[in-house]
Amino acid sequence: MEPVPVDEGDAVTGARATYALEGDGAWIARARGLAAAFLTRAAETADGLAVSARAVEVTQLVVSELVTNARKYAPGPVRLDLCISGDALEVGVRDGNPVLPVARAADPGRVGQHGLEIVMALADALEVRPEAAGKRVTARISLVDAPGDR
Repeated sequence: MEPVPVDEGDAVTGARATYALEGDGAWIARARGLAAAFLTRAAETADGLAVSARAVEVTQLVVSELVTNARKYAPGPVRLDLCISGDALEVGVRDGNPVLPVARAADPGRVGQHGLEIVMALADALEVRPEAAGKRVTARISLVDAPGDR
């Protein structure tokens, strides 16, 4: 099933988009595409908004990790929120599991369960907060490269 825009005044308008992600696992890849398309639209329509290629790649990886975790550990639908604030993108993923994720200690021998560690390494900030029906994980990603970034 295709991710669908959520109609509550903030879906795919200006610098904000919200999608309800339901159905099989194919929407994890689709969520990455939605995020890249959102950044492309935002850069084309916003005066002076620069979005680096690195920011698009980082955003796609962060979206993939957060949506994968929600799909794997939470029941029910998942919502993907994208919002540009200044020169950063906030990627929010809401799910129905009230258990807050905790980054595990580094263990190079561990197979899997590195998603939150990856997000924390890539994002400028990470916030996890409970909501009435589950939780919301929000990562903040800079859209412009710092001097010396490749």
